[in-house]
Amino acid sequence: MVNCVVIDDDEMTLKVFSDLLNDNEINVVGRGRNGKEAVDLYKKYNPDIIFIDFVMPKYDGLYAILNIKKFHSDAKIIIVTGVDKLSESYVNDILQVSGVIYKPFDLKTVKEIIDTTLLELNTLEQ
Repeated sequence: MVNCVVIDDDEMTLKVFSDLLNDNEINVVGRGRNGKEAVDLYKKYNPDIIFIDFVMPKYDGLYAILNIKKFHSDAKIIIVTGVDKLSESYVNDILQVSGVIYKPFDLKTVKEIIDTTLLELNTLEQ
């Protein structure tokens, strides 16, 4: 089973997204509310995937991504954000994340991005 961590400063989004993942046989091993908690939970659980909100108070998603990538450059990170659009070059070349899910999210898009990331994970394991 795939293990993941979900980070979002909005409690309702955190719950709904976690439930959606659990319903799709993805085990949510940790949930947090800011970028610092994201880094701590990543170190604690070493999840297969981390889903992280980009804009949060105090420590944001950028803080988490940069710090996680310092000690695990191949980390599978999916941004879940309400920001209108992040440029593809920023996402792919600078942040080097596995995907972006824009809020409000729909199940089809979430499943497509998760499936793509799982294929990447399976390829790495072989």
